[in-house]
Amino acid sequence: MAETLTRRSPLQGWATQFAATAPAAILTEEPFVTMVDLWADPTGPGGAEAARLLGLDSLPATPGTCVAGIDSTVIWFGPQEWLVTSTQRSGEALETELHEAVAAAGGAAVDVSAQRTTVRLRGAHARDVLAKGCSLDLHPRVFGPGAAAQTMLALAAVVLIPLDDKGTDYRIIVRSSFAGYLADWLIDALDEYQ
Repeated sequence: MAETLTRRSPLQGWATQFAATAPAAILTEEPFVTMVDLWADPTGPGGAEAARLLGLDSLPATPGTCVAGIDSTVIWFGPQEWLVTSTQRSGEALETELHEAVAAAGGAAVDVSAQRTTVRLRGAHARDVLAKGCSLDLHPRVFGPGAAAQTMLALAAVVLIPLDDKGTDYRIIVRSSFAGYLADWLIDALDEYQ
């Protein structure tokens, strides 16, 4: 008899605690987002083909930025490294397509979807909550849509992405092993706004 594996989010048991967060700062998980690490020369044929595949003119080349494509977001991680996220494509399919686009030019693509999870923090006090544990200037003039930062939030390494120009909507990508810690920290940081 073959066993069936059940897909589990690192924050699967947190829905009730997240639902209890105040309306001024709402916390939710966005589970099972596809994530693929992509390495390529952005000026070479592999980078150009990967960009075309993702519906972009080119891969983002400016540090601390991200660009939305057809059905994915491409986050700059380094001069020749990006994290590609998608809620529309499977990890296996996106990895295969990107690998085929960049392999001949010496690039690589690896599905790392199980390595991280995504948390969404929204509401009037979202920026205030993040400021308690993050040393970045989070003001929307400095850190608005199109930005992305690899930073520390409390003691967890995260990728932080602002989704609006008001400082009220953020996507937080965190390693699965730190997800519970970060969720607990965020719930505690939200407490004063209840």
